[in-house]
Amino acid sequence: MQTENNTQKSNAKGTFDETFIEEGFFVLVHKNENDMLQILERDIDSSYIQFHFCSKGSADFVFNQGTYTLNINEDTSLLLYNPQRDLPIHLEMKPHSWLVSLVISIKKFHSLFSEDANYVTFLTDDNRDKKYYKDGKISPSMAVVLNQLMSFNLNNSIKSLYFKGKAYELLSLFFNRSEDADIEQCPFLVDEVNVAKLKKAKAIIIANMSEPPTLQELADTIGLSLKKLKEGFKQIYGDTVYSFLFDYKMEVARKLLESGNHNVNEVGLKVGYSTSSHFIAAFKKKFGTTPKKYIMGGN
Repeated sequence: MQTENNTQKSNAKGTFDETFIEEGFFVLVHKNENDMLQILERDIDSSYIQFHFCSKGSADFVFNQGTYTLNINEDTSLLLYNPQRDLPIHLEMKPHSWLVSLVISIKKFHSLFSEDANYVTFLTDDNRDKKYYKDGKISPSMAVVLNQLMSFNLNNSIKSLYFKGKAYELLSLFFNRSEDADIEQCPFLVDEVNVAKLKKAKAIIIANMSEPPTLQELADTIGLSLKKLKEGFKQIYGDTVYSFLFDYKMEVARKLLESGNHNVNEVGLKVGYSTSSHFIAAFKKKFGTTPKKYIMGGN
């Protein structure tokens, strides 16, 4: 009993970033960047199919007041559908975990495959009224799309349009008839070893954001050529290595400023700027305002 109480104290409530795609279709995204478990909840009725993709860490889906649990691990997907009963999301997100969920009505989904419904197992006449569950691996091509959704940094006015394109692309890849037939824009990404190396590159620059290695040093460390590092990183993360790092540093800086525990100079030093003027210029380039005005606006 004591263990349960301690666990509850270390939990925190989280919220999904929800993007409406169109009638009967929306996308849920959540990054748990904290050191504690996060609980997320969302009502979903029986007319919807759920596609969950874990690109980092792991999470547990809890059903029936805790009597049944489904785990989803890094680089895996989970499809859930039960026409007989509602499947509300009660998600326990482990620390430092990322999840993207596509939630689409069966009516909307069926219209996408109406001419080829027999190919999608749970849409066949035999299975129409049966619950369906499937887990699988996230392919390299799917990983690219997931990272683009997670790292969205375009103008917010086009977010819905951008997510719509990516959501349909992700569905297409999920139901791709043959993974062997999948043609990558950047062919070497099919090699999971290279994908792992590029993930390592991202981890290295994040861990050393205040003093990042040169591109050549990074390429040597992960065991890829400089050309493959540049091409592959942009293919997976949608940006160059240093542009990605710049956006990451600015996001860290923004959160540090919001915490109220550090002044502008301290935040600048933490994210790798030796002078406050350089940090202020970088912050203004990213957010359109100075750190000081940003703090004042937040207050």
